[in-house]
Amino acid sequence: MSGCIVFDLDGTLIDSAPDIQGIANAVLGEVGAAPITLDETRSFIGDGFQVFVARMRAARAIPDSEQARMLEEVVARYDDAVTLTVTYPDVVETLEALSARHRLGICTNKLLRPCMAVLRHLEIEGFFGSVWGGDNPLARKPDPAPLLAVFEELGEGRRLYVGDSEVDAETAQRAGVPFLLFTEGYRKSPVASIPHEESFSEFKDLMGLVDAQL
Repeated sequence: MSGCIVFDLDGTLIDSAPDIQGIANAVLGEVGAAPITLDETRSFIGDGFQVFVARMRAARAIPDSEQARMLEEVVARYDDAVTLTVTYPDVVETLEALSARHRLGICTNKLLRPCMAVLRHLEIEGFFGSVWGGDNPLARKPDPAPLLAVFEELGEGRRLYVGDSEVDAETAQRAGVPFLLFTEGYRKSPVASIPHEESFSEFKDLMGLVDAQL
């Protein structure tokens, strides 16, 4: 039976941390601050760029007065920051298999323009019938409104959300939607502490989990 599967993007389908690290360090360099590591970058991702910049500033003791300017700089550099971003192993093959049987969408806190830019760069935009970014007119995750909006655009059918983080799990819970957890993304907590129906570490295993849920 055909269903509707919505994915988070960063840390779920793609590893964008190297590109984000490059942007962040360019902006930090402008104020004479030390660069952030890749591990720090991954730990700051997940709640949108406003929170990312706030975490980055806090890690380098940069005052709050710099938030707006640094956020503007980060966002301005991000639209074309796609060259270091890759899909996780077996993502493309899994999307091909899933899209033959289900309708797919994306609900992410990533801004829509860079979201679409990276989907085009990786040549996977055609798999998705609905894509909502964090600058949508409703709300940002963990508010369930954008996730529910994606499902509405995809149409009728059983629903499933796939993500990698605490924010994704809370969003799914608040939307009343089953959640599958990809364990190799940007989560900050142990797998056992994140509410989920099933977890997986390799995308080649996702099809079987989807079949069990839908």
